[in-house]
Amino acid sequence: MSTRKSRTLKVDYLARVEGEGALFIRLKDDNVTEVQLRIFEPPRFFEGFLRGRRWTEAPDITARICGICPIAYLASSISAMESIVGAEVPHPIRELRRLIYCGEWIESHILHLAMLHAPDFLGYQDALAMAKDHPDIVKGALRLKKIGNDIMVLLGGREIHPINLRVGGFYSVPTKDELQKLRPDLEWGLEASQQVARWAATLDYPDFERDYEFVALRHPKEYPLWEGRLVSNKGLDIPLSEFYDHVVEEHVARSTSLHSSMRQRGTYHVGPLARYALNYEHLTPGCQALARECGLGPTCNNPFKSLLVRAIETVYAYEEALRIVNTYEMPDRPYVPLEPRAGRGYGCSEAPRGICYHTYAIDDQGVILDARIAPPTAQNQRCMEEDLAALVPQFAHLKDDDLTWRCEQAVRNYDPCISCSCHFLKLEVQREYSH
Repeated sequence: MSTRKSRTLKVDYLARVEGEGALFIRLKDDNVTEVQLRIFEPPRFFEGFLRGRRWTEAPDITARICGICPIAYLASSISAMESIVGAEVPHPIRELRRLIYCGEWIESHILHLAMLHAPDFLGYQDALAMAKDHPDIVKGALRLKKIGNDIMVLLGGREIHPINLRVGGFYSVPTKDELQKLRPDLEWGLEASQQVARWAATLDYPDFERDYEFVALRHPKEYPLWEGRLVSNKGLDIPLSEFYDHVVEEHVARSTSLHSSMRQRGTYHVGPLARYALNYEHLTPGCQALARECGLGPTCNNPFKSLLVRAIETVYAYEEALRIVNTYEMPDRPYVPLEPRAGRGYGCSEAPRGICYHTYAIDDQGVILDARIAPPTAQNQRCMEEDLAALVPQFAHLKDDDLTWRCEQAVRNYDPCISCSCHFLKLEVQREYSH
């Protein structure tokens, strides 16, 4: 064993995540004594921006929170506002909402698993270096991602910060023929995404599991995207209105993101692993069979295998998109006209990274009096720290560069979108030895 009293590793900016921040790890005799995920970007004040604005403005404002998963913010804000007035949208509009969410899952999941996270498992610094040896994987991923973007453009008006969604529905909706034009690419994408999942199953995953409290939406009939109750594998089963009765948000000095925990229970985990574990039976038979073929059971507690679960969810998104395209009938009108009334509403949807929760209060003129948003990455921040605290002792024997790589990889398991929560990652590890 080294006789040095301390050992420090630094990564000024972690690559292949969205945003900036710092990670501090202190070890003594290869035991972790402190882990701090420091998110130091300035607060973004979106909740403050919303107060005093019209209730119909919330979707377009919140969509600007994230360029990678804007549909999550659109969906949650729209759902919250519609819950205040008791709106019921017709089936074709609901189907189009699920379709555009499929587009977001496709483009986000493929970007993460093939371009941002796969280099960790294959030993490359980035996707450009990986492309030299695996050009087919990268080219295929780019085409798969573009199909997701095409769905966003058709239904949302553009792929970044879509502008066609509104409270009550859409400003305009596609014809049946326009949706049918997506079909050839979706059929190709379904087969190609299945091959990506099989490829992802061949990667070398660290032997690491934790006993998480998974939290996700659950719908009685379908894999969750836009609607449902909040459930966990440890007994939680609540309507959206009770979220803050069970979840505590805490400000810590090292972070401009709030730390979330479950009252009297502690840390919880949102994202693909949670959705998968809590809704496995609502995956299509084809997805379930593919998951088994790839070595997954109904539950996965290895955060590194979140890459593989994202691949299964990508296949599901292609299957669901094809189902909607094949059965779509245009609604009589693109949106349901709604009038405001005073009240508080609640909305939650499944962003690629996990539940995105919104609650708003409006007056009888539709002016927003209060807004509160819980992004998925902020909810997972404490979970990331606990993963590292459990993981580092297992790999403390590694050289500095290898340990740093493993810590970065563990953070990328969550595909953190720090601009939503506020930003990532500078790594500093201090080691102390008693001898």
